[in-house]
Amino acid sequence: MTHTLHRSGDAASFGDDYILLAIPARGYNDEGSVEKLRTFLRICAAHKPVNMGSGDLGAYHPSPSATAAEGKRDLAPDYEKAIASVGKPNSVAAEFDTKEKLLAALRDVIRADLGISINLSNSVEAAHQCCRDTGIQRHSVEYSLGFMDRHNHLPNSQVLELSTMCGHGMVSHNLVEKMIAYVKENDRTPEEAARYLACFCPCGVFNPARAKRLLEEARTRQH
Repeated sequence: MTHTLHRSGDAASFGDDYILLAIPARGYNDEGSVEKLRTFLRICAAHKPVNMGSGDLGAYHPSPSATAAEGKRDLAPDYEKAIASVGKPNSVAAEFDTKEKLLAALRDVIRADLGISINLSNSVEAAHQCCRDTGIQRHSVEYSLGFMDRHNHLPNSQVLELSTMCGHGMVSHNLVEKMIAYVKENDRTPEEAARYLACFCPCGVFNPARAKRLLEEARTRQH
């Protein structure tokens, strides 16, 4: 099971949203896995991901001294801080905004042969193609069946596309609505708002590149 499974949007909307996760199995291959997880993140960092996290700390997590207003921080990802924060067997992740970066990172991960589970999250067909492109056989597949009701109690699609990029719900609907409003009022740039939202996701799977695009679209898009 992966917390990246329920991202809102159709398959075409994930062309800039590729996630690699690594996780050991408790009692099976978790002993000595901390350094393997750090190695996985170092490999991913070499291929310029747009985000990364250890489950405890994301690359966009602000320093304690950050005091700037909402969305106005000069946030930049700190990959070394995220890598150093891996202190126990846990799920770690890296987020890429192009298929080319993802494939390059995946090929290096395959060569490293770390002996822990690797999960690729995107649309099913895109994930299949990435496996074919790197010469590996898919082990399993997991589907999200979506919501089975009328959706009339959920936020609108603009909000859901952004908030569901944090699968643990750490990016709240209300905060997303506020950032959309700021962008529409030209009080924040889409990039500022996207990076601010990313700092609340300790897993590092919130994609600021996709968020920037969605926020740009939200300036004129109807619900």
